[in-house]
Amino acid sequence: MTSKYASKQRKALYNAPHHVRNKSVGSHLSEELIGKLGRKTARVVKGDTVRVVRGDEDILGLEGKVTRVNTLNGRLIVEGVTIAKADGTMTERPVHASNVVITKLDMKDNYRKRKLQFEEEGSS
Repeated sequence: MTSKYASKQRKALYNAPHHVRNKSVGSHLSEELIGKLGRKTARVVKGDTVRVVRGDEDILGLEGKVTRVNTLNGRLIVEGVTIAKADGTMTERPVHASNVVITKLDMKDNYRKRKLQFEEEGSS
C-alpha cells in the first residue's frame, strides 16, 4: 500500500484486480512449517489444513481442512467451523484468512511445490 490512510487502503483493496486480491488470502504458517520452509507466510489454498487462532470462543482453536477460498472478501470456508441459523440448522461460517494459521500444506499443485522448494533452497 502506498497511502497511510486506512480508508484509502481499504478502497485500494476493494477495487483491486483479482490477481492482486490473491495476496489478501495469505496466512501465517505454523512454527513447524516456518522452520521447515524458512518463511512465515503462504497463500491459503483449497486442501490446506488450518487452525483458527482468533475469533469467538466457539470457533477458537478449531482445526480443519479448507473447502473453499473466497478471494473477493479474503475469507475461507473450513470443515467443522459452523454456526447455528435461526431455525436451528448448522451452516458454514466464513473465517478471514488473517485469523488462521496453516498447519499442513496441500502440495498437490506442482507450481506451488516448486515455488516453496525454490524459496526453501534459496534461504539456506
